[in-house]
Amino acid sequence: MNNEKRKLSSEQREEILGVLKARFEKNMNRHKGLEWINVQAKLETNTEKLWSLNKMEITGGEPDVVGHDIQTDEYIFYDCSAESPKGRRSFCYDREALESRKAHKPENNALDMAADMGIEILTEEQYREMQKLGNFDTKTSSWVKTPSNIRKLGGAIFCDRRYDTVFVYHNGAESYYAARGFRGSLRV
Repeated sequence: MNNEKRKLSSEQREEILGVLKARFEKNMNRHKGLEWINVQAKLETNTEKLWSLNKMEITGGEPDVVGHDIQTDEYIFYDCSAESPKGRRSFCYDREALESRKAHKPENNALDMAADMGIEILTEEQYREMQKLGNFDTKTSSWVKTPSNIRKLGGAIFCDRRYDTVFVYHNGAESYYAARGFRGSLRV
């Protein structure tokens, strides 16, 4: 975690709440049966989570509510941008992969940036759930949480949508591409 204060000014809070409300109302198919007033009440009492949602927004993620966990009474947000978030592309998978590169190191890695933002990288299962809500990553791809047995062997997995189908692929964890980023989730 970085040293940046995880607080927003009152103007920033109002701005991100307005953006999230407009997106929520525009995309009701993503959260049928949920009401914005309840989501907003949770956000207003979880300022650090609102800070994380703002980070998701400013890096191009377009976070939106995709569910509500009744057992924990938490709202679930995913990055719902049409393509992998622009501000989170060209990163290798994790710190170990970044440090293993001898030359042409990317600026960052997906897992560290997600942690700095206070979010979790999507799992393959979450990625597939998200794809039921629309067509995402038809031109880009997104790293997803890689099982430890694959990571131990030097690999990492990513997903995209092509030919109206979600595909899971593998790459060396140290690889990075201009069209590959990562999507996150946040529970509030």
